[in-house]
Amino acid sequence: MKPLYNYFGLNTMPNLTLKNIPDELYDCLKEAANQHHRSINSELIACLEKAFMPIRWTSEQHLANAQTLRNRVKAKKISIKEIQEFKNQGRP
Repeated sequence: MKPLYNYFGLNTMPNLTLKNIPDELYDCLKEAANQHHRSINSELIACLEKAFMPIRWTSEQHLANAQTLRNRVKAKKISIKEIQEFKNQGRP
């Protein structure tokens, strides 16, 4: 059985040590951490979460997001006829 608390009463969390990180990759991580006002460790955790635990949106959330984006765009609505005309332009 895995203990829930260590000697100091804190939750135990796994540790990870990275070795032989290429300088260019480390510099990118450091720059991203600075831009997001995070430590390098926190930035790396955020990157891992984004890669392995992506947000799962429901279809309702997708539709709401699409509607929000549509409302931001101040463009003339195009009819089906206009779309067909645009598609046919330049075709022999």
